[in-house]
Amino acid sequence: MSKGEKTRQCIIEKAAPIFNVKGIAATSVEEVLHSAKVTRGCLYSHFETKEDLAASCVDYLLQMSTENRDQVLDKQHTAKDKIFAFMDMAKNPLKTLFDGGCPIANLSTEVDDTLPAVNKKVKKHIDNQVDLLTGLLEEGIRSGEFSASLIPEEYAMKMFTAIEGANIICRVKNSVRPMQVIIRGFKRELECYCANAHTKEVSPE
Repeated sequence: MSKGEKTRQCIIEKAAPIFNVKGIAATSVEEVLHSAKVTRGCLYSHFETKEDLAASCVDYLLQMSTENRDQVLDKQHTAKDKIFAFMDMAKNPLKTLFDGGCPIANLSTEVDDTLPAVNKKVKKHIDNQVDLLTGLLEEGIRSGEFSASLIPEEYAMKMFTAIEGANIICRVKNSVRPMQVIIRGFKRELECYCANAHTKEVSPE
């Protein structure tokens, strides 16, 4: 990595947590300059605009989140354990990989048509997360771990959106309880599909 590339990466790593805590709109260029200890000229030699910097920071936040997720899931051996591990990564929204909480929850409440590039990145990441969970559930059905009555995409979407919503509520209430309630409920529901994996009919309620 060249000196210029190292400087660019340093700016991203310093700016990303600020964007995550304060939001893209509320973060000033001056805050980034102070944190990264670079001049305005240096910053703009690497990024054309603040929006360009924000997009790179979003890439960094999502990449680090994905790598952390993959490291956690790779330690598990069954579909059920991987799904449970995914949930457990979110069990404490007050103590997260990045200051400010879950980047997806933060970015999803901020991005709109005014930041189309960032919006596109967030949408893609959400789709990838749901696709991953759906694939794990489908794998579990094929292996006989889950009942065939489980609808993978429905469960995956329901679980993911509930967790992201709980992320926001927990930080507003300064309490982990809403997330813990959500996770317990989804684990209990999935256990029903495991217990009934070899029966013709399942009543997860």
